[in-house]
Order: sequence, then C-alpha cells, then structure tokens
Amino acid sequence: MQGVKDYQEKLFLNFRLSEYVPQENFYRRLKETLDLSYLRGLTKKYYGSEGQKSIDTEVFFKLMLIGYLENINSDRQIIENAKMRMDMLYFLGYDLDESLPWHSTLSRTRKLFGEDVFLELFRNILRKCVEEGMVNGRTQAVDSAFIKSNASMESLVERELQDRSRNYLTALTDNEDLPKADKKNAKTKSDEKYNDRYVSTTDPEARVSYKKGKPQSLNHLGVISVDSANHVICGAMVEFADKRDSETTEKIVGQTVKNLQERDIKIEEVLADTNYSSGDSYRYLETQNITAYIPVHGSHLPKREGFIYNKEKDHYVCTKGNILSYKKIRERKYDNRLTKVYRADFSACQNCSQKEQCCKTSKYKEIEESIAKPYYDAAYQRMNTIKGKQKMRLRRTTVEPVWGTLLDYRGMRKVYTKGNKLAHKQLLMAATAYNLKKLMGFKTIKTAVMAIKNTAVKSVTADLTRFLLFLDRIFSNQNYNTQKCIIYQS
Repeated sequence: MQGVKDYQEKLFLNFRLSEYVPQENFYRRLKETLDLSYLRGLTKKYYGSEGQKSIDTEVFFKLMLIGYLENINSDRQIIENAKMRMDMLYFLGYDLDESLPWHSTLSRTRKLFGEDVFLELFRNILRKCVEEGMVNGRTQAVDSAFIKSNASMESLVERELQDRSRNYLTALTDNEDLPKADKKNAKTKSDEKYNDRYVSTTDPEARVSYKKGKPQSLNHLGVISVDSANHVICGAMVEFADKRDSETTEKIVGQTVKNLQERDIKIEEVLADTNYSSGDSYRYLETQNITAYIPVHGSHLPKREGFIYNKEKDHYVCTKGNILSYKKIRERKYDNRLTKVYRADFSACQNCSQKEQCCKTSKYKEIEESIAKPYYDAAYQRMNTIKGKQKMRLRRTTVEPVWGTLLDYRGMRKVYTKGNKLAHKQLLMAATAYNLKKLMGFKTIKTAVMAIKNTAVKSVTADLTRFLLFLDRIFSNQNYNTQKCIIYQS
C-alpha cells in the first residue's frame, strides 16, 4: 500500500542537538579540537563594566570562521546559514530554540577589536600546525594578490578638491578665514601619480591598481608567506595597493619570523617572484641570514657588452682600454632609486675611433649602475643555478595555489569593509580558516594511517605495505619533501 506522510508539528519535543550531529561531522570535530576561550581575556579591555552584555568573544570568532570556511562574505548570510545548520549551532554552543546574535553585531565587533587579537588567533592555529609537524619553516614562499575593495571607480575625486572641502568645513567650524592655496609649491597634474591626484570618497585607503589585460579598479594589496612543506600560511598582511611588492618584503618576512620564533623555527630561504627584486629586499634578507631566491628584474644588466668591471678598483674598462671612473651618486627620475655614475674622460672619448657608435650624441661615455649592484649580481648567479630554478618551480607550486584557495574559496576575492586595517583583519581570519582546514585534514589522515598500522592484518599485500610506509614517512618526518606526492589538498 502506498504511504503518505502526514506532518503535524509537535508542541513539545525531547531533543538533544548533540545526538543528531554525526561524530565524523567537520564542525563537531572542530568543536572538539578548537578552544577559543583564551580570547575572552584578550578582548576584556575593549568592554566596560556597565551596560548590556556583548556577544561572547568565542562565539564571534567562531561565526567569523564559519564565514570563511563556507566562503560567505555577508554577515547577514553567516547568521542565516548558521540558523539552518544543526552542526554549526552545535559548534557555536547554541540550541535550536536560541536566537543567534544580530548580524550588525558582527561588523561592530570586528571594528572594535584590535588587529593584535586577530593576529593572536592566527598564531594560535599556526602553533597547533607546528605541534602536529606540518611546518618545516626553513623555506618560505612569498607572494601578493589584489583584493577588491568595497569602492568603485566612480567614487574617485581629486584630492585637492577633497582637501579644499575639508578645509572649508574646518574654517566654518573654527570661524576662521579659508586657507589660501600655495601656488608656488602646488604640483602640476603631470608631476603627480594617479593615486596622488585622486582618492575614493567611499574608501580613502583603497588604491587604483590593475593587472595586465584587466581594467583598473580600487584594491588592497594582500601579502602572504607560505611554508613549503605542507602549504601552511605562516604570515599574512595587507598594504596599500599602489606599493611595490619589494616594499613589503621586510614587513611580511619580519612578521613570519616573529610568528615562528617562539617555536625556535628559523627561516633559511625566501622564495619570491621578480616583483620582489630590489636592493632593499636583498639587503634586508642578508642581514637576517636568509638566502633570497628572487629573480633579478629585467632592467639589471649583469654584463655590459664591450666593458669589463673591475670590482677591486670600482671602475669599468672599455675594449680600447679607456677607464670609466666612479664619479657620483645620482637619483633616477622615473623610480627615484639611487645609482652610481661611471664616466670616461672627455679627451679619451674624443680620440676614440668608436666614439660615434659608443657615445652616440654624448661627448663622453657614461654608465649608470644601481648602488645595490653587488646584491643583484649575487642574486643573478644564484638564480641561474639548477637549485635556483628548482626553487622557482617550488615557489609556483607552493604559494600560488594557496592564493587561489583564499580568493576563490575563503572569501578574499573582495572585502566588504573599509580601510586597510579591517582588510588586514579579514585576511588574517581567512588565513586562519585555511590553516584550520589543513590542520583538520592532516589530523584525520594521520589518525587513519596510525589505525591501519596498528591493525594486525596478515594478508596485507606488498603494495599496500609500501603505501603505508610511504604515508608514515610523510607524517612522521616533517623534513620529507611532500611536494613530490601531495596526497591531501584542502
């Protein structure tokens, strides 16, 4: 006989949420693994002793993690999604008949807490990854990506106009005369950079930037440092999008060093692309006793045809034997970088048979070299070795997939907050969620491998035995290069 389901809602239920969430459920396992109670002590200073009770700090950060784990950018959607999921309610510590916090509470609390709280949460999860043997720390791959800001190109106005408006309001408030513009020191539009001339009224800290083949947009610049062993993120930060990648080297490496030093893990190598090539980057990494595997940018010439450089006497010698002596240090106009100028004597070039070909329209031959030439030469030689080429392949397979995961699956394609500080908090949370997902997967597979090893099965084949030994080698030896065979990728 055909059955028909008749639904009648019961007034009273005998229901326990814990009994309906499966043991293997991700959020149930996460609840058993993750303890965020220590965050209450870190955030106590942000609250007073009177008034209504705030959202529980632990609940706030768990809701944030849910948003990044589920790739949800909207605070409203995070609350709505959590209401419909029993496993999420169990993870949060809420019952079916309890109301979750109002969605606007999440945005207000995010602004309230300082960046140090988010950084401490990130370090806590990183610490757990280190304890599980997931982090080698010796080799770090660094890369950046644009994160779309919550502002459109239509919100751009001239900075001078905005400054005048601000000064006008200030003058009205203070009952003073309007300040006159200093025409003598005013910059012309041709002398100013685009971001120096225009600012977004929606998000003043967003900067106009673009990638090749894509239109201009207002972005923030996200930078991460990823460990090469198991692709764990060891450092994350946000900078202005109009900054060069090379200008962020010291900050991201410095943060990573600090994140790992409490476990006595020392960074020995940093892998990065050509955008990080600069004298300041090479110099900083050398002072930290870190080997830089960073390709030299195209403007650097390791050798100059027809000229030989004498390192001891610091001069060039041409094919005719004329000496180009060091004269002075000059600042280049197009990038404001300091260069050393080498110049031949006027008389030597006048009597040279190759003057027209060598000097062209100039009266004497002149060579410009960066003051960081020794660093560039050393990096060029290092990157043209077999090991240098291997490190570049390792960089591509380490940090680029991680950025792809953060952008496409951890909600970092666009931020819906304003300012670099809030964007930095969000990147730290996204990196925390990424590491947490890696940690849970790592522990699951490690537990499964240990269970199989401890099971006495006499009929195990030779192939299965070798496979088990291979897995054991991966999880028991953190120095083993798992790039050769990645068996788990979150």
